[in-house]
This record gives sequence, C-alpha cells and structure tokens, in this order.
Amino acid sequence: MMRYIDRFTLLLLAVIVAAAVAPVQGTAAAVLGWINEIAIAGLFFSHGAALSPDSVRAGAGHWRLQLAILGMTFGIFPLVVLPISWAAPLLLPSALGLGFLYLGALPSAVTSSIAFTAIARGNVPAAICGAAASNVFGMMATPFVFMLLAQSSGSAGLDIGHALVQIVIQLLLPFALGQALRPWLAGFMDRHATAAARYDRGVILLIVYTAFSQFVASGYWRDTPLGALAAALVLCAVLLAFMMGLAVALARVLGFGRADEAALLFCGSKKSLASGLPMANVLFAHQPGLGLIILPIMIYNQTQIIVGALVARRYERQAMQASDSADPSTP
Repeated sequence: MMRYIDRFTLLLLAVIVAAAVAPVQGTAAAVLGWINEIAIAGLFFSHGAALSPDSVRAGAGHWRLQLAILGMTFGIFPLVVLPISWAAPLLLPSALGLGFLYLGALPSAVTSSIAFTAIARGNVPAAICGAAASNVFGMMATPFVFMLLAQSSGSAGLDIGHALVQIVIQLLLPFALGQALRPWLAGFMDRHATAAARYDRGVILLIVYTAFSQFVASGYWRDTPLGALAAALVLCAVLLAFMMGLAVALARVLGFGRADEAALLFCGSKKSLASGLPMANVLFAHQPGLGLIILPIMIYNQTQIIVGALVARRYERQAMQASDSADPSTP
C-alpha cells in the first residue's frame, strides 16, 4: 500500500509539519495571503488554457452517463454527507463537520478519475467530459450546494453574495480568460504540461501551508482532540466505500456496460483536491478553522487514490479476462 503514497503526499505532510513548527504570522501572513490569491488565479488561468473543448465534446454524446456523474457529484454525495454534519456535534469539532459538508459540495477529481478509468479500460472520453464539466460547473455550483447543506444542518452558512463575487474574480474570470486565449496558448500548454502540473501542486502546497499556519497561530488546534481526527479518517473511508458501491449499483440499474460503469464509478465517487483547496481559500478566507475545514478533503483524496488504484486494477483484470474468453484463438 505504501507504493500508492506518492512523493506529493509526503510533501503535503512535510508542509503541515512546517506550518506546525514555523507558522507564518502577522505581516508575513498578509503578504502570503496576497501571494495565494495571485497563485490561485494563475492556476485557474492555466486550467482554462489547457482544457480542450474537443476532448469534452468527444464524451458529451452519452448524456445519460454525464447526467449520472453530475447527479452523483452534486446531488447524491451532498445528501450522503448531510447526516455526518447532524452527528458532528457529538463526534467532531464544528470546523471539521463543516469540512465534510464542503467535501460533499466539491466537483469530481479530474486527473485521477481519468487515469483510473483508463487503467480500468473504461469509457475515457466520457470520463474526460464528466470530470471537466463537473469542475467548470462546480465553480458556481459548489458555493450554492454548500450553502444549502450548511442551512440544512444548522451550521454557519456563507455570505453567498460575497462568496460568488470572489469565485467569479479569482476563479471563473481567469479560467474564462485562459479558454479565450487557448487558440494561441494550446501549443505552449501542451509542451509545458509537466511544468503546469508542478505549478498546480506548488499552489496546493502553498494553500495547505497557509491554512495550517492560520490554524496553529490561532491556537485552534488545542481544542481538537485526537479522537476527532481518528473519527475523520474512519468517516472518509466509510464514505468512499459507500459512494463507490452506490456508483456501481446505479450504473447497473441504468443498464450501463462495464466501460461506462467504470467511468461513473471513478468520476462519481471522487472529489477534487486541486479545485477544493483553492476554492476553500476563497470561501473560508481568514477563518482560523480553515486547517480543519480542508482536512476531510485531504484525507479523502489520499484514500481515494489508494483504493481507486486497487479497484482500477481489478477492473483491468476483469476486462483482460473477458477479452481472452471472447478471443477464439485463446486456448
């Protein structure tokens, strides 16, 4: 299992330790906040410039699968996390309970959803379309879904007007500008895809360091028992198992084939760390509990990578066996 804990996960842990030992405070924290905002705008600009409309259109024809992915992501998943928030006062600190609500409102992961669908020999064009559409739609849908969840659970909600203005300025406009300039930037983005991926990860590390610095500097961590963190680990594992099982069941009820089932399984059960952390930095700016709010998505992300890799390999073996049995030349 350790082979699925990659270098980036170790860097995330190192950044958390660094924030605990040397949290940024005062003027330096304010400067880092400005750097965060600029870096996040650059991140979504690069996402807009890199996203090919042709790749999205290639998988859009299977509209039933696309609706199922969006329904899982922004409909079923939020409803599943709602009971966690109701029980949160008994099990978790309020910020951690809020983090599970936020997890439920996030769009699907892009890179891992597509990669695992490919490994599983699933419908890759549909996975590309579903994951990309989920993230573009999620820039506006996530604040609304989160607000509804927060109101239903009795948690403190967002100032939705302010949140949407910040989402438009920091996320949507840079993304739209990147898409508008894509005809001139597509070749550059393709040639420097590795550098763009490193920039993505660098921004995530910066956000994590800033969030946990605020968490440590505020003294909020002193009120967070270890039992609550253990409960968060268990809840993330149970939540992922339930959503993956539900995705498979839904695919079979809808009569999808194995390839479409794989796409729904990986796109419908995953949540995006790459979109979730920058968006959290916008929605929950200056909240001392931000470190706890983003903790569920960080735990869920690593869990979905480990479990997703194992499940994708299982689907791959099943596809190979089916191919061998269908080949008359196979002894």
